Amino acid sequence: MNSRRDFVKKSILAGSGLSLIPNVSFGAIQAKANEKLNLAFIGIGLRGTDHLNNALNRKDVNITAICDTDPERIKLGLTKISDAGFKKPLVFGKNNEDYKNLLALKNVDAVIISTPWLWHTKMAVDSMKAGKYTGLEVSAANTLEECWDLVNTHEQTGSQLMILENVNYRQDVLAVLNMVKQNLFGELSHFRCGYQHDLRAVKFNDGKQPYGGGVEFGEKGLSEAKWRTQHSLLRNADVYPTHGLGPVAVMADVNRGNRLVSLTSHASKPLGLHNYIVNHPNGGPDHPNAKIKWKQGDVITTTIETAKGETIIVTHDCNLPRPYSLGFRVQGVNGISEFDYHTKRIHIEGRSPNHRWEDMDTYIKEFNHPLWEKFGASAKKAGHGGIDFFVLNAFVESAKQNIAPPMDAYDAAAWSAITPLSELSLENNGAPQDFPDFTRGNWINRQPYNWIKDTF
Repeated sequence: MNSRRDFVKKSILAGSGLSLIPNVSFGAIQAKANEKLNLAFIGIGLRGTDHLNNALNRKDVNITAICDTDPERIKLGLTKISDAGFKKPLVFGKNNEDYKNLLALKNVDAVIISTPWLWHTKMAVDSMKAGKYTGLEVSAANTLEECWDLVNTHEQTGSQLMILENVNYRQDVLAVLNMVKQNLFGELSHFRCGYQHDLRAVKFNDGKQPYGGGVEFGEKGLSEAKWRTQHSLLRNADVYPTHGLGPVAVMADVNRGNRLVSLTSHASKPLGLHNYIVNHPNGGPDHPNAKIKWKQGDVITTTIETAKGETIIVTHDCNLPRPYSLGFRVQGVNGISEFDYHTKRIHIEGRSPNHRWEDMDTYIKEFNHPLWEKFGASAKKAGHGGIDFFVLNAFVESAKQNIAPPMDAYDAAAWSAITPLSELSLENNGAPQDFPDFTRGNWINRQPYNWIKDTF
């Protein structure tokens, strides 16, 4: 079987554009679980640097190459690597295509991609074709064609892809997942989730700092304002669905005994970004950006149906003033939980007082996930309250063993498909849109990943 797989991989390479890249070696990962993983980074902006920082705290990785087209980010990355006592890596980034030369290296086993969204699928496909174990930041794809590109490349090459969805590792999320697996809620019926985060100071800045200070974007902006804001200008869609949907999809066994079947989407009018520009001290009604007409609705609500009959409401709300909230709800025949950073409440029939909520703290302690029991204290030193530790740990441990990750190419495709499907629904007055079956029917027989363990 291994010989046949190698033959198939090499045959695909011969017919692909990557055949022009020298020294591409399929099956490049040779490291055992107790050996070091040769890790490379494509994109070391703010998010890529988060991953780099966490990798530098590990003793089981070598940082063999980094790539970024911004010389300042390269300089910062090299300083961090040197300060951590790691050997200087090879450096790439002389142009937008230089990452392909990184992928041609034999001493790169795995790659973490943290670049602007429009590069995600292209780079991930090239990485898998080069035989690298690939970690891809969210969202993984922008179009349905790109979703299929991820799946098809994974199946054709045998290379693994992990979508690096860190919210799946939040302590409350994993505790509720543990409750689900222990049948505390009974058979599940309904979920709510989303990305509800005031991003106005991310989408606009003064070109000198990454967060706030002005109302510039595009060429005049810095960091995410250079590219992320453009999506709000040109697309009316839920462009960032996976932080909410990822945890819920795992609880609902999506792609592993269940699947997403269809969705409908609706959007409110687009007022938030214009209002921010007009009222900002460095903006105003006469600022050139005040004349822009934004396409993305301020609040986009998507309702999904699953093959097993659950409904999932996903909300995208990033252009208006509001505290951060992903707004999780998990509801079954035996009870309900609504939780986020600021509010955690639960009601379990026969256990909670009649018609009254309970605070979830005692439940989180009782059902605390084994990963948080084992690594929680040290993980909190990592970004986003510790969850960045867990997502990188899962990636590294899976890559070292060259096994399927917890969140794979099929998950990357299905979760990211919310963006183009919501866009189509909105363009057609909320008309239902069918999800492609990215597993080609295999969701019926695929077994759920074993999430309740203390390794990764």
